[in-house]
Amino acid sequence: MSFSLTVRDHLMIAHSLKGEVFGPAQQLHGATYLVDATFRAEALDDDGIVVDIGRAGDALREIVGALTYRNLDDEPELQGVNTTTERLCQIIGDRLAERARTGALGRDSLSGIVVTLHESHVAWASYEVSL
Repeated sequence: MSFSLTVRDHLMIAHSLKGEVFGPAQQLHGATYLVDATFRAEALDDDGIVVDIGRAGDALREIVGALTYRNLDDEPELQGVNTTTERLCQIIGDRLAERARTGALGRDSLSGIVVTLHESHVAWASYEVSL
């Protein structure tokens, strides 16, 4: 048995992708993503929750806020990184996982986090990290 709680935000960025496979997306372009962060636990805590919705939402908003309205090609920490949808899922997921591991979400018994970025109504990618 497993429980989950999902919070949502959005991300608006500019970037270019390296590699012939990306065709015209090799040029600088904008992207807007719907971002879902799903927190998983094997059991509910003593309050009957997976994680506090407010803390989870605040953490996602802070992480996404540090990336939004930016040209990711210019971000020093992303130099040499092809900021594909899949890679952005990983970046956000790993940052959320770090917060979970340090207790910033108020719960130490989460089993995992799944981050999904929706590029459109027909395409999305996900990344799952175990805790």
